[in-house]
Amino acid sequence: MKITGRKRLFHSDDAVSEVVDFTITLGLMLLAISIIGIAGYPMIEHMKESGHEENIRQSFAVLTPNMNKIVFGKAPSQSVELKLHGGLVSVTGNSYMNVTMDTWNQSSSSNETVSFERQLRMIENEYKDASFAYENTGAWAKYPQGRAVAVEKPVFAYDDSSLVIPMVTITGTKGIAGEGLIRVVSDGGQLSVEMYENVSRVEIAISSDYYEAWEKYLDNSIGMQILDVNTSSRTVRAEKDYNPNIDVFISTSPMSVTVE
Repeated sequence: MKITGRKRLFHSDDAVSEVVDFTITLGLMLLAISIIGIAGYPMIEHMKESGHEENIRQSFAVLTPNMNKIVFGKAPSQSVELKLHGGLVSVTGNSYMNVTMDTWNQSSSSNETVSFERQLRMIENEYKDASFAYENTGAWAKYPQGRAVAVEKPVFAYDDSSLVIPMVTITGTKGIAGEGLIRVVSDGGQLSVEMYENVSRVEIAISSDYYEAWEKYLDNSIGMQILDVNTSSRTVRAEKDYNPNIDVFISTSPMSVTVE
């Protein structure tokens, strides 16, 4: 029996081989697409979130020196633009600082202990599981893994004869969540300075969500000895003895903040 050309095509081993090759190639392509969808998309999302976190960190590095212009009397008010990436920016927290000092009382010829305490609070941007804040002249960050770190160190000043301790007391409650550009507007109040002479010992207690970064700052930058770190109350206590005695200046800077 004679086989026609069309019948030869259907009975050809080459045709069957081409169909099998195409099926295998298509299967490999679908498998590759599935792997990219399962593994690649989360990686892309992680990279995008990391980029947003870095942008927020940089924005607080810019916001901090602008807020500090109010703290040190260089400007009555400041307005800083921030970009939201789906997080929340608000005035929040109940952080505080207590400074206890041993001073020499010439009248009684003995040491006496005095204390000075203020509630601080902060401007904070919460994004996913990370957070960034301006608190008491410094900028701070907390990431999903790891300890809190300083983005911009606070502005304490120390030399052989004096120690300057800032206390920025922030008021305001408004916050904004979502996407897009917002503005943080800060107005300064009456700056006051308390002076303590002949101080032989200073103890600083700070309660803050960023207490781990404060611990490192007090230890490494101010040279104080860490007395206690309470993870439950998020409080760090540190002290330092001074010989000869020094003068301590505590500057209190009220700041009213609106997020709009």
